[in-house]
This record gives sequence, structure tokens and C-alpha cells, in this order.
Amino acid sequence: MGDFTDKEIDVVYRVMAARRDMRHFSSDPLDEDLLTRLLGAAHLAPSVGLMQPWRFVRVRDTGLRSSIHALVEAERVATARALGEREDEFMRLKVEGILECGELLVVALMAGRDAHVFGRRTLPEMDLASVACAIQNLWLASRAENIGMGWVSLFDPAALRQLLRMPEGSRPVAVLCLGHVAAFYPRPMLEEVAWAHRFDLKSMVTTDYWSG
Repeated sequence: MGDFTDKEIDVVYRVMAARRDMRHFSSDPLDEDLLTRLLGAAHLAPSVGLMQPWRFVRVRDTGLRSSIHALVEAERVATARALGEREDEFMRLKVEGILECGELLVVALMAGRDAHVFGRRTLPEMDLASVACAIQNLWLASRAENIGMGWVSLFDPAALRQLLRMPEGSRPVAVLCLGHVAAFYPRPMLEEVAWAHRFDLKSMVTTDYWSG
């Protein structure tokens, strides 16, 4: 075997460990060649039946960006209310950088997915899993290029689909903020503010049968 050196292997693991869900950006635009590389990394993702269900909408219009921000803000408030006793704590969190980031992307599931049966007959949600793989590729490539990325999921999918004039049957999955950052968080931001913590891996692995 030996396709990769120990140093190259270490870099892959280091990038995974250093990846962060970023919320603070500068507004400097991304280089076009860099953005093409990042989207190319996303497009290398595995997909069930090689269906490649991901679609990317690059949001360049400032008015449209503001409209997306308004959708996210409305859902942020609704989410806070749904959290009950943690409402005030949640409202103090910075959950997006839509108006500040250098590049804004919406990642969506294509229309006509029902025609793809391979690998989806009993697990139709594998189209969504495939899109998530593309987003993770983009995230890791961005971190390797020292570009911050934040995944925003606070929005009404139907409202965002209409706003972007997406076809019937398609579905927005993520609003992605990309851009230059002053620094990457030393730990996940939600750990830093004591919102949540990473579980111990040992508690999440069993042998042969589910237990615990």
C-alpha cells in the first residue's frame, strides 16, 4: 500500500481536529480560484448510487443576502422560545455570520430524487446523507485553506426554497458562511460558552449489540 506518508496522514487527522463551526468573519471576498477548489472538494464527496444530489446556490445579491438573514433571524427567535428556560442563554449566542462573511452559499437537495432508487429503497434519507458528506468535504478543505466556514440550519426550508426560486421537489439543507477569519476558535464555540460538550467516544461504541 503506502499511498500516503505518515506526515500526510497526520495532516488529515489534524485538519479534522482543527475544523470549527465559525461565526466571526471578515467581509473580504474569497479568491475565485480558491472558491472553485473548495466547491470541487465538495463535489468529490461520495453519494449513494452516485446520484450526486447536491446543488449549490452562490448568493451574490446583497438584498437577497439580507432576506436570507431575516429568515434565519425569525427562526432564531422561534428556536429560543422553544428552548424554554434556556431562551435567554440561546439569544446571547452568535449563531451565524451571514451579513459579514465573504461568501454565502446555500446547499440544497436537487429535485427529482425519487427517480434514484439505488441505495434509497429502504433508506430514502441517504440523499441527505450524501449532501452532508459534500458539506463536510467543503468544511475540511476550507479549514485546510485557512478559510472559516459556518453551517447555519436555522431557517424555514419552504420559505428559503421560494426565496431562491428553487424548483418544486428541491430542498435547501444548509446556509453556509465562508470567509477569512482573524483566528479559529481553540475549541468548538458551544464548548467555549458551556452550551454543550463533546461526549467521550467510549460511551458511544458497543460491540455486536446495542447496550446502555
